Amino acid sequence: MAHSGSEGKGHEKKKEVIRIERESVIPVLKPQLIMTLTNLIKRSSDRVEFLKLCKRIEYTIRAWYLLQFEDMMQLYSLFDPVSGAQKLAQQKLPREEIDALEQNFLAYLFEVMRKSNFKIATQEEIDVALSGQYLLNLPITVNESKLDKVLLKKYFEAHPQDDLPDFYDKYIIFRRGIGIDRTTDYFIMEKVDMLIARFWSYILRITRLEKFFSRRSERRHGKDPKKDDETNLESEDYQDDVYERIRLEKMPLSFNSLLNKNTIQEPTFDRIIVVYRPASSKSKPDRGIFVKHFKNIPMADMEIVLPEKKNPGLTPMDWVKFLGSAIVGLVAVASSLKVDTADLRVIGAVLSTVLGYFVKTYFTFQQNLIAYQNLITQSMYDKQLDSGKGTLLHLCDDVIQQEVKEVIISFFILMEQGKANRQELDQWCEELIREEFGKSCNFEVDDAIQKLEKLGIVTKDIIGRYQCVGLKRANEIIGTTTEELVLKAKQGNIAP
Repeated sequence: MAHSGSEGKGHEKKKEVIRIERESVIPVLKPQLIMTLTNLIKRSSDRVEFLKLCKRIEYTIRAWYLLQFEDMMQLYSLFDPVSGAQKLAQQKLPREEIDALEQNFLAYLFEVMRKSNFKIATQEEIDVALSGQYLLNLPITVNESKLDKVLLKKYFEAHPQDDLPDFYDKYIIFRRGIGIDRTTDYFIMEKVDMLIARFWSYILRITRLEKFFSRRSERRHGKDPKKDDETNLESEDYQDDVYERIRLEKMPLSFNSLLNKNTIQEPTFDRIIVVYRPASSKSKPDRGIFVKHFKNIPMADMEIVLPEKKNPGLTPMDWVKFLGSAIVGLVAVASSLKVDTADLRVIGAVLSTVLGYFVKTYFTFQQNLIAYQNLITQSMYDKQLDSGKGTLLHLCDDVIQQEVKEVIISFFILMEQGKANRQELDQWCEELIREEFGKSCNFEVDDAIQKLEKLGIVTKDIIGRYQCVGLKRANEIIGTTTEELVLKAKQGNIAP
């Protein structure tokens, strides 16, 4: 769950913040995790056994998922936008069977997403993310006529979920991890636009038109996430992470801030995956399913990852500027003509000012359009990690890495602390990650316990406390893995 709000006490400057539910992903690299935990073990013989156990845990978990990942990759080969159509044509499958196969693929995909700690972005999270502006200053919308509306709708009818976004039947956005992006520049045109926007806001306020527009905005967008945040933050015990937004729109006016460089800041989605299918005709259906993987996407600029974007046009504020300037210019010219001694120089000055403002607004739009095109290019070359099969391979590895880290941390805690119930184990694992690595996460203790029990290296007593077996015994229970035999064969210790 995401919330937008402000923080600050007394005369302190209020900060615009976004509160996001703490992630379950463990933000520590596996080699770093293993070496740090190994160094915390006192006896050298135990360190050797612990390193051996970590390898065996990874090899075993990888084997568990191997068949599932192979099934998912084989299914995707039928719906790969590049080569899937050719394979479907070769197999000559009936339509009903293809429909079932693509739903099976989605079931595999969404399960792998869940296991690798990706979450479906809810409508509230998207509204909060897009409630501000960062580098993208144009209204971006999706051309929904170019997107299929059957595939995902059928999946969610069979697998209903809460808090789905409004566009769930056309495309789905998965997100994982939160970061921070900062940009420092003079932002000359943006500051001019900010001053104009504040001037128009002042005009609307003194003419009492602000309430009219705010009521229309509330009817269009529903509940204001900021107000919702203010009323609920104190009433509930949130275990959320807080990220600050620094925007030009909230910048205090001064000659120093207007003439010098400024640094703006925006929380980012560390990883985003977009799933969709383009629209096609019934006579020539396109079964391709697009899976695109992005990194470090600023929340306020999340539109750059949307599929089938329309070409951006003028913003509503641009049209207000045009119409307002035209009305002011006409009124000024009309009042000048009513005067008996109309001064052509005054009329010319007024018309020149209005025309110059038109030109300035137009060039501002062109500059924003160029910035938009640059952002799209950057998202394609710098921020897009992979797509299709490459994304699925990333996900498969993510699942294994996260599962291995959960099992290793929970086993280490039980080895060091002794017996623990579920709540104690959860708390101690989170404390270990925070104290040793300076990171925070919502540790998935139930998933870790389930795998420890499946490996057979923990026991549970009658009052619900868990206890691990010794290191040497744990290695004996798991046994020698195929990977270890292969490594020994390569080293020449046994005959291949």
